[in-house]
Amino acid sequence: MPIAPNFSSILSKDWEINFTQCAPNGNLKYTDLCNILQLTAAAHSEVGGISFLDMQEFNQAWVLSRMRVEIDTLPKWGDIVTVKTWINSLENSRSVRALEMYLNGKKIAGSETFWAVFNTKMRRPEALALPFEHFELYPDTRATKHGFSKINLNYEKEIVFEKTVFLSDLDIVNHVNNVKYLEWCLDLVDEKLILNQKIESFEMNFMKELSLKDTVIIHESLNETETTFSITKENKTSFALQLNWK
Repeated sequence: MPIAPNFSSILSKDWEINFTQCAPNGNLKYTDLCNILQLTAAAHSEVGGISFLDMQEFNQAWVLSRMRVEIDTLPKWGDIVTVKTWINSLENSRSVRALEMYLNGKKIAGSETFWAVFNTKMRRPEALALPFEHFELYPDTRATKHGFSKINLNYEKEIVFEKTVFLSDLDIVNHVNNVKYLEWCLDLVDEKLILNQKIESFEMNFMKELSLKDTVIIHESLNETETTFSITKENKTSFALQLNWK
């Protein structure tokens, strides 16, 4: 689609939290927080002419490579939140996008995301085929206190779960949806930590895609301040998650 008449390099979008997005405590689930952030990013790419449908003309799609989320508090069922997003950097096959969530004018969460252009037929990264110079970049306006860090996978870990990828795990790009990885891992965390909002921040690193019928192993490592998960297929790491506790 062409660039929308109302296009702006900074987009703000309101979302009402519905009951399907909430945990038993009435707060937004961490997975649905990520979904809302990514839907806002998708809305911005749509009005800017670089949406999934635009890119599919060239067999391309944006795929998430890394994501850091910092949380002060989570909204509740019925709350209306505003998500603001802009691009820090965009060149060739990669982009860093910032997102912030506000409730009643107060920032309650921030996220830094790293995206790659992915050829959905060749299954590999490549340069964006569409023009993007109309996006103004804001390299110095960050949404998080800290940038991406390297998740340490050289730790003593134990196998906590083995899983087969099902159809319900896949998205429109025909690989495991990025939020599914987070869901798999959070299901293995003490529920009291989740329901009492003890997550201060978390960081995800998506390394290799997973497909239907793949068998994966989930590993976990614990200490007082953080929990690290990794998901492997045939001894190769596909995903890493670090949860930082309050």
